[in-house]
Amino acid sequence: MPGKRQSGWPFSLVTFSLATQRESNSGAQRAHETALHFAIKQRAGQSHTSRKTEETAHCEAVHLKSRLQRLDSSWVSRVIQQTDFFFEGSRSGVLLIHGLTGTPMEMKLLGKGLNRAGYTVHGMQLAGHCGNAEDLLATGWRDWYASVEQAADALREKVDHLFVGGLSMGALLSLKLAADRPEQIAGVGVYGATFRYDGWSIPRMARMSFMLPFLKKLGIGRDRSFMEQPPYGIRDERLRAQVSAAMLGGDSAAAGLPGNPWYSLAEMYGLSAAVRRQLAQVTAPCLVAHASEDDVASIKNAELVMREVSAPVELLLLDDSYHMITIDKERRTLIERSAAFFDRVAAADIPQRAAA
Repeated sequence: MPGKRQSGWPFSLVTFSLATQRESNSGAQRAHETALHFAIKQRAGQSHTSRKTEETAHCEAVHLKSRLQRLDSSWVSRVIQQTDFFFEGSRSGVLLIHGLTGTPMEMKLLGKGLNRAGYTVHGMQLAGHCGNAEDLLATGWRDWYASVEQAADALREKVDHLFVGGLSMGALLSLKLAADRPEQIAGVGVYGATFRYDGWSIPRMARMSFMLPFLKKLGIGRDRSFMEQPPYGIRDERLRAQVSAAMLGGDSAAAGLPGNPWYSLAEMYGLSAAVRRQLAQVTAPCLVAHASEDDVASIKNAELVMREVSAPVELLLLDDSYHMITIDKERRTLIERSAAFFDRVAAADIPQRAAA
């Protein structure tokens, strides 16, 4: 465990200690109208010295309103952007799945590396992601999983061996796909599996987030979100600065949302419970890769997978990374070990197919 703890939920996760964000359109409209009224009143009051007319003040107020709308749009009214990627390679393919409130971009470096190793790679985009909070809230974990199944069906038509790998919540979706389709999935990359937020940066209060499904059933907190704080799951400080700038700048397609809706976290816990019940059904070989100092999900999450799946398991501990191991300092090690793992599994499967 690091000597200095930092508060906050890293990249694609959130902290309970910050004020909540409200994203209702009516609230945004009231803010715009207030700004308009204030600017007109202020300019009108200054007209005797500045000689600006009320019409000029009105134009400036409209400009201010426009600026507020652009700022607000990063959270309220952004249209979903399609950011999935596809790299054509051999007849062995890998489906990569990003995490909650994340984006395919967090899987792209891994995808490029696997493609250089010869694999056909599809970095899919989960339903409701790469838009705004309302887009995400319109979906639940069953919608996210349905989009995974659809992507798997499409990739399977192009390859003979289908592997799947996911980061954080994406790891859980990968395990569920392997449990549901043992005859189709050749192997699984389990990257930073997150069944529960219990990493070293998670405040004690935030570890009670498993209660969110109960709050959702009561209808409490739909319009509330937890905002993110450093280190955003990234140990590399320069990369962390780039990611935080994109995320806080409203570029959800590049870096994900700057906050996580309560109800979406509740859905993630529903997925976690479902996958835990199915782990014994996973028979495809698994590469379980985890940061030894994961700030979001402790090594207990990786140990759960290793203990419960009914499959050969290989463990990769990364000592110089935080939660986002697909983009952090040891991403090249992850790429090399993943490619080698998939190579071995594919090679072992060829004689079995021939015998069959």
